[in-house]
Amino acid sequence: MIFLVTFVVVYVFVAMVIGDLTMADKHWSLKLIFFAIAGLIWVIPAGMIISWTYKKR
Repeated sequence: MIFLVTFVVVYVFVAMVIGDLTMADKHWSLKLIFFAIAGLIWVIPAGMIISWTYKKR
């Protein structure tokens, strides 16, 4: 659980910095698309982390 929370926090900050650096002067609709995609992509690795933690040992 600690790894998952750490991953999400780091991912949020990285996505925020990338969005700030690349989308600062872009149209609001492009910003919306970027942050919507960035806001949903974290689910894939988080799902892999969760499934990895619940594997039978």
